[in-house]
Amino acid sequence: MGSWLSGPREALERAGVDFGYRGESLGLPEHGPGSIARPGRRIGALVVDWALCLLIAYGLVTHGYNQATGNWALLIFFVLGVLTVGTVGCTPGKRLLGLRVVSEAGGRLGIGRVVLRTLLLSVAIPALIWDRDGRGLHDRLAKSVEVRI
Repeated sequence: MGSWLSGPREALERAGVDFGYRGESLGLPEHGPGSIARPGRRIGALVVDWALCLLIAYGLVTHGYNQATGNWALLIFFVLGVLTVGTVGCTPGKRLLGLRVVSEAGGRLGIGRVVLRTLLLSVAIPALIWDRDGRGLHDRLAKSVEVRI
């Protein structure tokens, strides 16, 4: 019962399997700048970005809250993500919380991979499926990593 509640990773670790730390397989440090961003910061950055997009849709596009505000906010979220991650490597929410999106190889992402990543993030389901390094499916498919700066 205990291994079922704590999950399969905990049971395997008790059996002696060494998974290493998050990002070890990618050659990233365990802590500090360049390490994989923790889920709390990533979710916080997403909330800040979504709130900013809702505010823009509310104030500039729909001039009040109605059913179309959420649709406009999603479109603004997509455009914001493509423009900011494609140029400076982070959205306003990521910058505020000290995060950056980089390629697995360590450089900037190309525009095609930025569009793919942002499109999958807008759908939301791929972002909820994580690997053992804590990267979402949208990051794995775009060959990107969200790291601390």
